[in-house]
Amino acid sequence: MTKTATLYGIPNCDTVKKARTWLADNGHDFSFHDFKKQGLSRELVEGWLEQLDWETLVNRKGMTWRNLSDERKAQIVDKASAAELMLENPSVIKRPVLDGAGPLSVGFSADQYRAIFGQAG
Repeated sequence: MTKTATLYGIPNCDTVKKARTWLADNGHDFSFHDFKKQGLSRELVEGWLEQLDWETLVNRKGMTWRNLSDERKAQIVDKASAAELMLENPSVIKRPVLDGAGPLSVGFSADQYRAIFGQAG
């Protein structure tokens, strides 16, 4: 019996849609957590930051980051400041975040998920 993974993201994100489709098509049980609607706890975000560098989790290529003031961007310098930003504005988190299927994973590609779930290409 395998444990159920949790996929964190927002439903209208194309990358999240691809990850959800891949998981379903490949028979993997998962729960989906819409962090825009359901929010994120400080404990969860801080746990992620213990597993991955904040620069991996904060999507500095996305519109949410680009729309921040230069002053706000300059304040994001470490785990603590990144955690505050992610809690204030979850859309700044690189999506999707996959938890519970091995090491915490960010982003999606079919090859990446095949490796996580131990499937041959």
